[in-house]
Amino acid sequence: MESLEPPYPRLLVDRYESSFHFYDAVLPGLTGCTLARGNSASGYASWDAADGRTALALFTRSAMAASLGEDVTPRGGGSSLVVHVASRDALDAAVSLCEAAGGVVAAPARDMPAWGPGLRAAHVLDPDGNLVELQTY
Repeated sequence: MESLEPPYPRLLVDRYESSFHFYDAVLPGLTGCTLARGNSASGYASWDAADGRTALALFTRSAMAASLGEDVTPRGGGSSLVVHVASRDALDAAVSLCEAAGGVVAAPARDMPAWGPGLRAAHVLDPDGNLVELQTY
């Protein structure tokens, strides 16, 4: 069977409103993705890339638990959103943008040669505690 579209991440969040505001503030500047569906009160929102494909979605953990059951709904950790930026200067600007939108720097921008030649990365927690890795080569 052939897939019609590539997969995209859907973050299950407890702090939906603040997470919505964070991603709505940072995704357009970092990735060019724009809000396609939802709002700060809808419990579901998604941002699309320029080609119209979904790039990221947010969904309340409670709504997923209501559908699947609390015992099988994932709880935190295990994944991160990786955003590649064009340069070291852009990396610093991306960290500042995330902080201004309510993100918390988990690890400042630093060279990480063990992860790849020329890799520089910073790690930010979104308002719900999801890890966002900002990186450049």
